[in-house]
Amino acid sequence: MSERTRRGDLFDGADSGRRFTGPTTGDERRMLVDVLGAQRATLELKCSGLGPKLSLRSVEPSTLSLLGLVRHLADVERRWFRRVLAGQHAPALFSSAADPDGDFDGATDDPGLVRAAWEAWRSEVAFAERFVTGAPGLDVEGDDSWRGTVSLRWVLIHMIEEYARHNGHADLLRERIDGAIGL
Repeated sequence: MSERTRRGDLFDGADSGRRFTGPTTGDERRMLVDVLGAQRATLELKCSGLGPKLSLRSVEPSTLSLLGLVRHLADVERRWFRRVLAGQHAPALFSSAADPDGDFDGATDDPGLVRAAWEAWRSEVAFAERFVTGAPGLDVEGDDSWRGTVSLRWVLIHMIEEYARHNGHADLLRERIDGAIGL
């Protein structure tokens, strides 16, 4: 009887092994920040090396793409950390009331759009990281039209969930593009 093998090679980017090395006990803030950081790094890993192919769609009629996920998550970061917790006037960058799916629908293979999406996402992640570092504790609160009063703790947990769900989408999208699976 022959040993079974995987149907494809596991995708393993240069920083893959460093994503999930944070603490598993101890300080709650550090654990939440490290897990969220690992989820953010996973998104980057799944998108690495693709350039304009990031805009390839999943299956009709969906407009889901890796680039759409980057744009969507830039808007999600912006909403929770800038608008809700920091109280800034910061409209979404890629979607709006008039174009609620603009984050996905507008994700095309134009290199300028790809570059702008990554710049926006990195800027929003950097803002969020600064905000979390500067917050006096996880009980800092903000007001949201959907959830009401939320704490920084809840936002961090929600962001981990948001990234984990979308990284599952990213797994399938990446496999469709070049066959890379896993990790």
